[in-house]
Amino acid sequence: MRLTEADIARFQQDFAHLEAALNGAIVGQEPVVREIALAVLAGGHVLLEGLPGLGKTNLVKALAGAMGVPLGRVQCTPDLMPSDITGSETLIDLEGGTGHRVEFRPGPVFAPMVLVDEINRATPKTQAALLEAMQEGRVTYGGTRHALPQPFWVLATQNPIELEGTYPLPEAQLDRFLFKIRIAFPSEQVLLSLVDSALDREPADEIGLIISTTRVEEMMAQARETAIAEPVKRAAIDLVLATHPERPTAHAAARTHFRCGASPRALQALLRVARVRALADGRGHVSVDDVAAGAPPALRHRILLSIESELDGTDIDAVLEGIVAEWRRTA
Repeated sequence: MRLTEADIARFQQDFAHLEAALNGAIVGQEPVVREIALAVLAGGHVLLEGLPGLGKTNLVKALAGAMGVPLGRVQCTPDLMPSDITGSETLIDLEGGTGHRVEFRPGPVFAPMVLVDEINRATPKTQAALLEAMQEGRVTYGGTRHALPQPFWVLATQNPIELEGTYPLPEAQLDRFLFKIRIAFPSEQVLLSLVDSALDREPADEIGLIISTTRVEEMMAQARETAIAEPVKRAAIDLVLATHPERPTAHAAARTHFRCGASPRALQALLRVARVRALADGRGHVSVDDVAAGAPPALRHRILLSIESELDGTDIDAVLEGIVAEWRRTA
């Protein structure tokens, strides 16, 4: 499918409508709204990190409403079982009392979009139940594979300061998330706007259909057709390799602060989101700036700090900002 100027213009318009609707439902989180819209249209899963009450859950609810997709929801607790997410087999009585049959009852993960609240409160066994679903788009139960709807998104939330009763996500599962988006505490002016707009109502519950599910799938297909020139691909590879402290091309800050660099999935994430960003800005080709803009949320959860840097409280975003800035000057 070759993109025409009309295709690009319509994509840009629909993306702007989606972004505006979400910004109307979630006050003062414009960068977060853009990042989550980009990630979802790139077909990826998203991890939202922020303090309680910052609108993470409402943002996901608003996104599902704006896109017209059913939303499954999982509230994680330490006693949550894998079958509570994936579903389980149930014994069903046949009519007339002639016998029984076993039927698989799907869990909430079979919704096209799944909100997993406080994912770090679930045990590792339950967290692992999401792994196959997120990566393979299917669930295996009793030796039988059950396909999940396509497209399929997992949007998980976690509280960064909770320690008691939590289980940090392992690196393998973190890598399944296309983006890790941090939600900052709002400014005084934003808090005032929040009081004016959402004191006695919840705007996220009132958002209507903005772009249909069919149109979302069409936009995702168009993003896959966006051109990426060879120099941009090589520049993105250079950025990923600059985070690997053991390589000769590593950035000095990576050698100082990083234990492990970003994975190959990081490269895929950078370019997949860059394609969507290019179309959202009205271009049919990806630029180096598109790659740079998606670097923090695509890389921050795929890099391991050294033990010394962790103990010193090094901010990985600050380190990445320096690496990306120097890479951008030479790309």
